Amino acid sequence: MIQYKSSNSSSKGWFTRLRTGLSKSSKLLIDGIGELFTKRKLDEASLKELEELLITADLGVETAVKLTASLACKKFKNDVTSAEIRIAFADDIVEILDPVAQPLRPFGHKPFVILAVGVNGSGKTTTLGKLACQWTSEGMSVMLAACDTFRAAAVDQLKIWGERAQVPVLAKPYGSDAAALAFDALAKAKAAASDVLMIDTAGRLQNKNQLMEELAKLIRVIKKQDDTAPHATVLVLDGTVGQNAHAQVKAFREMVNVTGLIITKLDGSSRGGVVVSLAQSIGLPMHAVGVGEGEDDLRSFDARLFANSLMGISE
Repeated sequence: MIQYKSSNSSSKGWFTRLRTGLSKSSKLLIDGIGELFTKRKLDEASLKELEELLITADLGVETAVKLTASLACKKFKNDVTSAEIRIAFADDIVEILDPVAQPLRPFGHKPFVILAVGVNGSGKTTTLGKLACQWTSEGMSVMLAACDTFRAAAVDQLKIWGERAQVPVLAKPYGSDAAALAFDALAKAKAAASDVLMIDTAGRLQNKNQLMEELAKLIRVIKKQDDTAPHATVLVLDGTVGQNAHAQVKAFREMVNVTGLIITKLDGSSRGGVVVSLAQSIGLPMHAVGVGEGEDDLRSFDARLFANSLMGISE
């Protein structure tokens, strides 16, 4: 993803939106930790309660155990406070998130082919539209391919975003062969010397075998023109699904070579902790997070901003 060379005020604006978007998740943690630690010592019982709270907040068992074990090793002068615990957790969460905080950079190939996968409703189409807006504002030429050909709403939505970003959207009639459309799209992107080609795909996970065959065929035909493509296969996850995100990652990794994640809809979720859980247990690059419908409501993933927002710590 693009690296914003924005002013401090713009960065603060994004932090405010991110913190607001994560408010349901952070409130659960702030209130829970506050109730547990009002002039209370850090002992085995309190650590166990903290561990349970973190699991409830969708940070996952592995992460909860890791964070509480780290907390147990820290030294506090007096009875530990809620603020001290949240600061300690935020610092440890940054250590978990930093290695996976990797922006999506569409460079090194022209066109740079991005395959977007994920279940229907996860936010794939909107995410591609936002990326198109952001990258064209940076002077890149972008092309979109509407390869979810059996869902007219997805095609229409991508066309709306194409108009907003002022980029071409390649589509075919309802029910057309998605792989053939992807092949044509790559040929046109090469002919137009486009910087980026983003391909939207179907996400009918309930028909996993059919979806697997469709994605495999799509990738095969792309490789006939460029054996290095797709250059990124991004799994878009809905942040409201919590721990079910792990099952989605597993399912799509069995179908395609997922190279990174984008988490959307965190503004509607009390399960933002799953981002930390995914980083801890899966370790795939975390490209970006989204907290709204606006084109600026998707930004490159920042470990410190996310950890502070999750734990309710002001910048």
